[in-house]
Amino acid sequence: MSVALRMSTLYAPTLKEEPAEADLASHRVLLRAGMIRKAAAGVYSFLPLGWRSLHKIEQIVREEMDAIGSQEMLMPAMQPSELWQESGRWELYGPELMRFKDRHGRDFCLGPTHEELVTSLVRNEVRSYRELPLSLYQIQVKFRDEVRPRFGLLRGREFIMKDAYSFHATQESLQEHYDAMSRAYARICERLGLKFRPVEAESGQIGGKVTTEFMALADSGEAALVYCDCGYAANVEAAGTVVPRHPSVTEPRPSRKVHTPDIRTIAELAAFLGIREHDTVKTMAGRTEAGRLVFFLVPGDRELNPIKAGWAVPGVTLLDEEDFAKFGIPKGSLGPVAPPEGTVVVADRSLQSDVAWGVGANENDYHIVDAQPGRDFEVAQWADLIVAEPGDGCPECGAVLKGARGIEVSQVFQLGTRYSVSMGANFSDEDGVDKPFLMGCYGVGVSRSLAAVIEQNYDDAGVSWPATVAPLEVAVLPLMADGEVLEVGERIWRELAEAGIETVLDDRDERAGVKFADADLIGWPFQVVVGKRGLAEGVIEVKDRATGERVTVTLAEAVDHVAAAVRTAKAALAPLTPHP
Repeated sequence: MSVALRMSTLYAPTLKEEPAEADLASHRVLLRAGMIRKAAAGVYSFLPLGWRSLHKIEQIVREEMDAIGSQEMLMPAMQPSELWQESGRWELYGPELMRFKDRHGRDFCLGPTHEELVTSLVRNEVRSYRELPLSLYQIQVKFRDEVRPRFGLLRGREFIMKDAYSFHATQESLQEHYDAMSRAYARICERLGLKFRPVEAESGQIGGKVTTEFMALADSGEAALVYCDCGYAANVEAAGTVVPRHPSVTEPRPSRKVHTPDIRTIAELAAFLGIREHDTVKTMAGRTEAGRLVFFLVPGDRELNPIKAGWAVPGVTLLDEEDFAKFGIPKGSLGPVAPPEGTVVVADRSLQSDVAWGVGANENDYHIVDAQPGRDFEVAQWADLIVAEPGDGCPECGAVLKGARGIEVSQVFQLGTRYSVSMGANFSDEDGVDKPFLMGCYGVGVSRSLAAVIEQNYDDAGVSWPATVAPLEVAVLPLMADGEVLEVGERIWRELAEAGIETVLDDRDERAGVKFADADLIGWPFQVVVGKRGLAEGVIEVKDRATGERVTVTLAEAVDHVAAAVRTAKAALAPLTPHP
């Protein structure tokens, strides 16, 4: 017998009013449908219905991880600082790392991720290449002290994540498992009913160079994406791009210095000079770890991508307000002509064919018009520096990139030896030589996925769950709380449960309108409506929440019809690619 619950005893405190604190649909629905409640900013309790859906997501993740040979375990959330100091991330991770001292004054953190701990575990246990590859995963509460928790489950300080870690002797083995994880992550998204794209990404605080994000497409998504019909897709932070350039000046001209009083923005400069922003070049300043000044030059109508700046000049950081005074440079009039001695000039490669630039003169209230690279200044390095935008050229095929927004639900990384070298995690190869493990890590935001599903499946009435994620699959709604209507409703409810269908009976003494509203708000995939008028004709009504379609079936057909509809809906979300 499957799950059979009664609304009269179910703890699902629904809300009639829109919660003022909720900005996104998923946050509103989860609060109104009685699935979560806020304990503190970015910290939530999962009530029974929310927990049921969350558990279903976890189970899908477990099945896909087990299918590719990853083994489930559980590591402590509380981690000693010594491990993070070994990797160098105790200082690097930043204030988002929740740190605290125990009663003995020892430093600990609440883990946002577990690279350090799993590396320390495996280095003490795995000695030989014969024990590799090894893949371990856990599903656990994580912690991140977000400066501004918001959007409900999408950016919280406490969240549920599946994190997996793999250890390999060869790059070929790492690549093979990385590809298997990527396929498994695609299947997870498919089984959750998500419309998604795998996109090239930036590794951030995790480290490594090869990484892919799985983005659930949603207008409410925090991440901006670009993609091409050829199959290329990337987060704009990591996207390569071919920038279309149509400069107004096509022949060299003598440069001239122009007084530009009180000009502080590119828009103001272009208007003052009577030129397009496209024909200006703006300069951003950074410094290397050795303290050397770096000028990054990008088209005036585009934005510098700090991540790409770091790729072009490893270890560089952009200057803050105090740094400009230290270096004695004017923030609003920076440019490549006669910069401070020792400055490295790095320009976006899209500017390489332009013959004349409008730039800052490195003097307050002055700019230079028609400055020519190679004549008036030198560029030490050409690099891809700008944030990609829809309309740019695809770096793979040259076609026009399109834009979308997405919610990151999962990500895979090739870490290489990022942690094994710094933490002394080695194995003995076939020749008896000690080598550092090659590592991968792989994360699924379980609670984020719950919110992402809602962001793709809601309307004004509430949520419309995919059958694989819904708290329960069917709600039986007797429109009277006693007599034959309730008796028939209870019989259908019991028989559906006996047929293996998760069913809830709305046996509350409430008006029909309240039951209908709550059923749509909570989002039961199928609703069985039992009314006095229908019973007089020997029929009941079945509503498909996703389509709104209503069909009338006889009492004798009811259970078989509903059970078949549920199974069909779930089968449609089965993995599209068989496991190897």
